[in-house]
Amino acid sequence: MSSKGDDKRTEIPKVLYDRSADKTYKVMRFFGKGGFAKCYEIVDMAENKVYAGKIVSKKLLMKKNHKEKMTQEITIHRSLGHPNIVKFHGFFEDNHNLYIVLELCKNRSMMELHKRRKALTQYECRYYIHQIIQGVKYLHENCIIHRDLKLGNIFLNDTLQVKIGDLGLATRVEYEGQRKQTLCGTPNYIAPEILTQKGHSYEVDIWSIGCIMYTLLVGQPPFETRTLVDTYSKIKKCDYQMPNYISKTAADVVVSMLRLNPTDRPTIGQLLRFDFLDSVLVPKFLPTSCLTMSPRLETENTSAYEADKQRKPLVEINALRNDDTYESTFLKNTLQDTITASGSAYQYNEDYHSDIESLTQQLTKLIEAKPLILPGNLADENTDPAAQPLFWISKWVDYTDKYGFGYQLCDDGIGIMFNDATTLILLPNGINVHYIDKDEKETYMTNKKYCGSLEKKIKLLSYFKRFMNQNLVKAGANNISLEGDQISRMPHLRSWLRTKCALIMQLTNGTTQINFVDHIKIILCPRMSAVTYMDHKNTFRTYLFATIIKHGCSKDLHQRIRYAQNLLLSWISSHATANQNHLHFILQSSSSYLFLKYVNNPYDSNRKLDNNNNKVQYKVE
Repeated sequence: MSSKGDDKRTEIPKVLYDRSADKTYKVMRFFGKGGFAKCYEIVDMAENKVYAGKIVSKKLLMKKNHKEKMTQEITIHRSLGHPNIVKFHGFFEDNHNLYIVLELCKNRSMMELHKRRKALTQYECRYYIHQIIQGVKYLHENCIIHRDLKLGNIFLNDTLQVKIGDLGLATRVEYEGQRKQTLCGTPNYIAPEILTQKGHSYEVDIWSIGCIMYTLLVGQPPFETRTLVDTYSKIKKCDYQMPNYISKTAADVVVSMLRLNPTDRPTIGQLLRFDFLDSVLVPKFLPTSCLTMSPRLETENTSAYEADKQRKPLVEINALRNDDTYESTFLKNTLQDTITASGSAYQYNEDYHSDIESLTQQLTKLIEAKPLILPGNLADENTDPAAQPLFWISKWVDYTDKYGFGYQLCDDGIGIMFNDATTLILLPNGINVHYIDKDEKETYMTNKKYCGSLEKKIKLLSYFKRFMNQNLVKAGANNISLEGDQISRMPHLRSWLRTKCALIMQLTNGTTQINFVDHIKIILCPRMSAVTYMDHKNTFRTYLFATIIKHGCSKDLHQRIRYAQNLLLSWISSHATANQNHLHFILQSSSSYLFLKYVNNPYDSNRKLDNNNNKVQYKVE
């Protein structure tokens, strides 16, 4: 963490003035940082337009080669104009910094998409790769080699349109046949001719696109190893494996690009003629839910039903008790806490348990590292906004004594986990409805057309929605999407539990959210290896676990992380114990059921509660 004196010398002004364009910008939230630059959202105060402000300290441009590199980047970037290239709006400087005004891509880079999703569907891959090719085709037609194409340099705007950026290593080909000699690039995407320094040209971008496409389809780069030496060795030999589950049309494109001899690779224009892109319609749109969940590519619509009638709103439990005694117990004394209620949608799910175990291991590693305890929060530059969760639960209502657990996501989507382990979801557009049964089979319909057996649940969904909108306060800023497409698949609640101190909710996108009785919330993501701290004012601060290990964190955040780790360890332990079937059986006469007494297994989706005689009814498969 920087010293106070250093912070003053490098402090970013709150207002920026571009004299040449006579524009004034207000510096807003911190957006991220790279090797040389910090990025902020900036607003043109006259036109109220939002941009990305790339800010480079002149202290980092003291060396001649660094200054030349920055000059070349600006010269090349400002000359470009294409829908799939980050738009360059201008640049200016003062005595301390250089400021570059760029198009803002609020959905970050494809690296964050990769971390959250790993392997994508071929449908999504086709969408992204087609746009990447279009952007690179424009560059090559203008005699420009990007030379650093990678997921981290490909950005996504509000509508998930691809925007190629960061032209820091880009170069212009001065004459036909010119071969560049500079050793540059990123290890997992670098072409073999760059490593062997035999001279390179446009073909290095083709190789990089091949690595990108492989990564999107498989979930990891083709030549990735634990060491740089081994990675470079595999690249030089073109040593990689194509999984047999990748379709032939997709594999053909990747194999054509990942060839040792540059002259054997297709040109950027030839890539568009492969069957993968030419024989199938390329998607024109993807919903933003694809940032965290795979799309659904088939729909099911059933019979229509007339609008439901009025009914009294729900009036049961809708919040944790705000009890200072519980807060004191949690913050100052023991980390042990009693689980008072819980629920789960599925009996077993490999991804779910993998996420829970991964998160527990990461938190344990953080705690064992004994990070420095700070008097306050780390500075903005130590946050990682790119790792901030895309979805969180903003409202909830526990009505499990009758129906189930209801919640509202930050995008205004509504979900109910019913007591019979089924889930019903209403998308933010208020039209599309998803139903997930206890075996995780998904059915898609609308709030007007659905199967008759779901009539009661559809009504309950509208009651839960009405109650939460009328009675509960939303947690966190709006992140509303009114997509009306037919392929969105929203994350939904997989399991929850309540203790005396907190409510813990786990979503199908891997995140674990903990709402404490003092209204502080933390959202933990094993896939991004990050924690988001939401204070009483609903202000978000996201830190990578690695940043906390290196720089420390506030005492309050550290205590809440310890609480989460302890609770997850207990949860895993209790689940393992439940699966050992240490139960007392009471066999009663029934054609297809065993009746078990004194069972407390929230993970079993086959259970049916019998509130009258405190039994749990299990169906024998």
